[in-house]
Amino acid sequence: MQTTWTIDVIWWITAVELPALAGLFWLTWRNRQDADEEIEEARRGYELGHNQLRENLSAFKLEVAKTYASIAYLKEVERRLTSHLIRIENKLDNVGHASVGDGS
Repeated sequence: MQTTWTIDVIWWITAVELPALAGLFWLTWRNRQDADEEIEEARRGYELGHNQLRENLSAFKLEVAKTYASIAYLKEVERRLTSHLIRIENKLDNVGHASVGDGS
């Protein structure tokens, strides 16, 4: 009777356990390959998006440099406007003093 039980265990191991373990190994191996492929695809997508973002940022910086005035130019315009406003104010003061002097 001992021999029969041993043959049944050996049969069970070869007929059921080994194919089941081989299937689990294959599933694990395939899952690992799929995960590696997905990670690589995600990395490529990230790098592509990152490069596009850098290019867009560079284009925006260039557009800003072309379009907007520099601080030095703005200071120069402010200085000129202030100078013109002071001259206008002085002229108005002179006109105001001349009209006050004529009315007295």
